[in-house]
Amino acid sequence: MKFLKIFLAVAVLLIAIVLIGSLFLPKTYSVSRSTNIAASDTLVYKNIADFNNFLKWNTWSKMDTTAKYDVTGTPEQVAHQYHWKGKESGEGEMKITEVKPFEQINMDLKFIKPFESLAKVAFTLSKEGNSTKVTWNMGGDHNIFSKWLCVFKSMDSMIGKDFESGLQSLKEMSEQK
Repeated sequence: MKFLKIFLAVAVLLIAIVLIGSLFLPKTYSVSRSTNIAASDTLVYKNIADFNNFLKWNTWSKMDTTAKYDVTGTPEQVAHQYHWKGKESGEGEMKITEVKPFEQINMDLKFIKPFESLAKVAFTLSKEGNSTKVTWNMGGDHNIFSKWLCVFKSMDSMIGKDFESGLQSLKEMSEQK
């Protein structure tokens, strides 16, 4: 009986530490990477805002070759979206929510499986001489689990390399045309 009381006290204490501690951890995260692409803003924009092109250079679609994709809506327009479902990549959808042609594309990113979460994604394009600078941003709110996970490894360190790889693939695809 004494063991059970001690066990319950420790369990309650651990739960309290997790819940109270999470109040002091960051509520949001943000990841951003940029690159210059020796191609027109028109071409780069089409490679981002048309999900049929996006899926060719996106890091995560390249990682899970078994994933199934369903692209709907008019490319480069609000409500254009794709839904994916794969063994490695889980399930989710990305939808364009706002466009400023050749300047910015804003998107909602919804992860459904294995964990539900929402993120805001933005691609900003700007002309720099004969090239186009592309900045890829993603941010969202942490849940209790991700707050504690980020104590040990930040979102930036977890997915920043994927952003860099994706931008490199976008660069290669855009500069070939």
